[in-house]
Amino acid sequence: MTTLSIQNMSKSFDGELILDDLSIQVGEGEFVSILGPSGSGKSTLFHVIGGLFAPDSGDIKLDGESINGRRGSISYMPQSPSLLPWRTVIENVMLGQELHGKRDKEMAMGMIERAGLKGYEDAYPEDLSGGMKQRVAFIRALVSPQSFLCLDEPFSALDEFTRLDMQRWLLSIWEEDLSSVLFVTHNIDEALFMSDRIIVLSTRPARVQKEFKVPFPRPRDKEILLTEEFLKWKTDIFEELSQYV
Repeated sequence: MTTLSIQNMSKSFDGELILDDLSIQVGEGEFVSILGPSGSGKSTLFHVIGGLFAPDSGDIKLDGESINGRRGSISYMPQSPSLLPWRTVIENVMLGQELHGKRDKEMAMGMIERAGLKGYEDAYPEDLSGGMKQRVAFIRALVSPQSFLCLDEPFSALDEFTRLDMQRWLLSIWEEDLSSVLFVTHNIDEALFMSDRIIVLSTRPARVQKEFKVPFPRPRDKEILLTEEFLKWKTDIFEELSQYV
């Protein structure tokens, strides 16, 4: 299990403050979502956590150890699947392992089967649907050696039905393995359906404005989306976000 602690972290680019004194915690096996207005710096936050940029101030710790400016400490999935077209499904899935010198084909094949992609391991990305490509990208992140996942709007390009199917699939995998996850989304329904906690960021420079602890028990099914309690929580979060639009 892995924990992430961000303490009083700030980041600027070209003299403009993007992230301002952020403090965010993700506990062992916890699924935490980040909501905020467009351009508030959510993707920048992931780039700093991933070590692409060092913070101007503050500290980022993984299991108590500082990872400021250190690449390769987390598993990251961007908005698009970003599969390499010249590599097969199994070769794309094992890319993260290869980069860290750790190959476990049996584990990768097992995850491909769990994702409903058995028989496609030797197919190329051009032969896959959008949802299938997304599953391959998720598997690549899940089988990478790093145990902390940063997911940056991974369902944003999918249609509503495929999106819900992918959400349920990811939760089924996560509820078995309980990796620690930090998840960026613009979708309130998605954040409520998937998360243990939701953190709302302000407009740029991004600050933590409010935190919501999601009360719904797990496992969750799509019927929860139609309940009065779900609608009430959605309304409360929408009103909070509306202050920054």
